[in-house]
Amino acid sequence: MNFVAALLVVAAYLVGSFPTAYLVGKANGIDLRTVGSGNLGATNVLRTIGWRAGLLVYVVDMVKGVLPVLVFPILAVVPAGWPWGVVFGIAAILGHVRPIFLLGKGGGKGVATASGVFLGLAPVPAVVAFVVFVVVTAIFRFVSLGSLAGAIALVTSMWFQERTLSALFIVSVVVAAFVFYTHRANITRLRNGSENRIGKPAPTVPSVERNGEGAHNLTNDASGIAHE
Repeated sequence: MNFVAALLVVAAYLVGSFPTAYLVGKANGIDLRTVGSGNLGATNVLRTIGWRAGLLVYVVDMVKGVLPVLVFPILAVVPAGWPWGVVFGIAAILGHVRPIFLLGKGGGKGVATASGVFLGLAPVPAVVAFVVFVVVTAIFRFVSLGSLAGAIALVTSMWFQERTLSALFIVSVVVAAFVFYTHRANITRLRNGSENRIGKPAPTVPSVERNGEGAHNLTNDASGIAHE
């Protein structure tokens, strides 16, 4: 890896680290790490602030994935033989999940940024995954279930496109597995029937699980914000 390529990987990570949800929350007088799921993603913004803010966060977080994979390879000549778009995309996703600007304390689950990465690298599978996400979420009213279904749809449609164990297909499998990992607490709640539906406020709870990393004692706001 040459110096320019290394700089671009770091730049992709920094782009992914842009704390969209955190800044939108602060603009509304809220630290999203202390309400709802404690997750800095579009779903927690949607539940806590509203659909307009949630849509804004989703779009910006998706652009954080599109930008590095489409623009960075053009900015400088990178060494041949590496799937550089994939490398930049992975760096952006890692930045979103563990943002350096927040010292790694808080981040999203990577769904929006990953969807942007694959929209840039493999538009058709990305659109298929997004449609599945929207349909499943609309029918069952669980964003988490829609995200999991979208991850499966991405891998499936990527296989039909690639028909081989290409770097892009392998990364889609890794990203899907990562989505399942970051949603492991949601999977538990889906199984025991305690996951919260869109549009249905949940009662105030004394603690929530953040990104599946354990229970943290929190006080929800007056609207009874649900964990993601």
